[in-house]
Amino acid sequence: MVTITDKAKTKIDHLMTDAGLDASYFLRVSVQGGGCSGLSYNLDFDNEEKKGDQFFEDRGIRMALDMKSFLYLAGTELDFSDGLNGKGFNFHNPNATRTCGCGESFSV
Repeated sequence: MVTITDKAKTKIDHLMTDAGLDASYFLRVSVQGGGCSGLSYNLDFDNEEKKGDQFFEDRGIRMALDMKSFLYLAGTELDFSDGLNGKGFNFHNPNATRTCGCGESFSV
């Protein structure tokens, strides 16, 4: 399961409202090959279920993960930072053995 901090929830709610998305949309969290450490995180809004999707809900945010991504992201916390040292979503992944300097890619 992926958990969401209060700051991430606030930002996700804001982005969904700004995009005019209704309650049929959910957050798709996935992992794909790429980045300087081998795997990179991906966030998107979606309203179509795919075969093999695993659904979770935390703090009222519904999330879908494909099975491969679920294996890499189990126990991960999604946070949001709006500070001077970087703005954006951050993944705190206990499965990552190495991350790149920008935090956008990892390896296990």
